[in-house]
Amino acid sequence: MKALKVILVTVLAAGISIGAAIVGQHWIDVEGTNSGGQAERPNESLDTLPDLRLQDLEGRQVSSSAWAGKVLVVNFWATWCPPCLSEIPRFVEAQERLRESGVQFVGIAVDRVEEVRAFVAAHPVNYPLLIATPEVLELSVRLGNRLEVLPFTLIFDRHGRRVHSQIGELSTEELTHYLDSLLVKDGPHVSRTP
Repeated sequence: MKALKVILVTVLAAGISIGAAIVGQHWIDVEGTNSGGQAERPNESLDTLPDLRLQDLEGRQVSSSAWAGKVLVVNFWATWCPPCLSEIPRFVEAQERLRESGVQFVGIAVDRVEEVRAFVAAHPVNYPLLIATPEVLELSVRLGNRLEVLPFTLIFDRHGRRVHSQIGELSTEELTHYLDSLLVKDGPHVSRTP
């Protein structure tokens, strides 16, 4: 009987997570749909970092060009996504450890700014957090998020070329593998302060 309860709770939790992802995606897509109700998405995939301009938690416009010349880890996440929340401490630790090597993490929240602020108040994050727009979510599809799920992480080299994209949680081992190979390949780099 106890095993049956565990299975039922697990199935229920999975259903809630999937439902929340669908509702969250629908909430973001409402503004980005055409009259037919379908979001317009070019079919071509992107292999380089486009110029993204998003708002941070204070409402300031931030451009991806601010991190030119750095190894960039871009993570699409949400406060309602358990795997997203699971990997954030790894990203915080890696940002602290690799900041002087020219690695920059950036979180793009598929969430309401109020929810992200509340999360950060309870769980400080040492890298920039930006708020997703429907256009950026469409770009994420072109960058490899074919299933349009969270978390979704991209790693770009110092020249803005996509070297890895991953749907789902990124393990410490995977993160270390990709970042170490980029740092060894390009050598240590301390970026200029704008």
